[in-house]
Amino acid sequence: MPISPTPSSAVSVETRHADSDPAVVKNLLLPANADKDTRSRIGGFVAWLIETQRAWYNPDLAAYRDHLKAKGYRSATISAHLSSVRAAYQRLLRDNALRAAWFDSAGAELSALQAADTPANRKAFVDERYTRLQNAIDPKNSTVHKVTSQDKADSAQVRLTRAQAEALMRAPGVTPLSALRDTALIALMLCSGIREAEACALEVDDLRQELGGELALHVRKGKGSKERLIPYGDLAWVLVVLDKWLESASISEGRVFRSFWRSGQSLRGPLSVRAVENIISQYRVVTEQGKKLIVHPHDLRRTYARRLYEEGVDLVSISQNLGHTSTRTTLLYIGELGADKRRAPGVYSFDLTALNDVE
Repeated sequence: MPISPTPSSAVSVETRHADSDPAVVKNLLLPANADKDTRSRIGGFVAWLIETQRAWYNPDLAAYRDHLKAKGYRSATISAHLSSVRAAYQRLLRDNALRAAWFDSAGAELSALQAADTPANRKAFVDERYTRLQNAIDPKNSTVHKVTSQDKADSAQVRLTRAQAEALMRAPGVTPLSALRDTALIALMLCSGIREAEACALEVDDLRQELGGELALHVRKGKGSKERLIPYGDLAWVLVVLDKWLESASISEGRVFRSFWRSGQSLRGPLSVRAVENIISQYRVVTEQGKKLIVHPHDLRRTYARRLYEEGVDLVSISQNLGHTSTRTTLLYIGELGADKRRAPGVYSFDLTALNDVE
């Protein structure tokens, strides 16, 4: 059955130039609204395709996985890269213009194979290429083996002491303007336990909401599209820091945390998750052993959970503030408590004098 080819410009160009032109391949695989991380991952994949002289429509994701592993990427990072590549191909396979473009260019392929150029052969050629591409991006053909560990080293599960948390908040300082932003960001994450993506999405109006008459932080869309309110309680002083940042940066609406141009003087746009990671990791915490410890955004979340729990806030309340579905997850954030915290109080008594009559 003949197919009427109506390819889009991006897809029709690929049949002639994609294999030799990185820009065309990248344009083909990237959605128009791709974020910075996706662009970076697809760019790396396209560069590898060109370097290894592989056709974009016949990818070997197992080989690409091994390439990323050889570069020293961690399993989670490799999985993220492969996921972005698969998503790009899946989007492309859903585009009918691709099949039309392949049908339109199949004549030259059939001629090279010394096959008759008929509508039926063209369709068979398109179906075969389509199936091969589907098989190539099947996750089962490029699995990433992850090493699991029963125990976590202290360095992998950082929970700051009160002194360390306060030192971290002081580390950026309050000048220049970028330092004040960093101070406000770290302080809010320690005082609310929000995730880095949630911090990036915060709007000015979210800072002062109420829950049961208590001043609270509004998280519009947390993990799993869950909306929640986090009461500040005695940590409402963080709003003073945030107000100073907003006033100094002339921000009255929209996103709370913004990036800067290279000059560090003028605002650019909303912070990205990667930017939050980079900001926090540049301020080191000194351990009791005198070592400098790199802190990550999720460490601030664990610290929030641990500090509240040790101050007597009940587990369910902490779980709700963090947006956890289960308190079992919250317990993992709190971590193992020391013997001094697990010491049983005197909830029972026994008349030991009764033992005096025992011979």
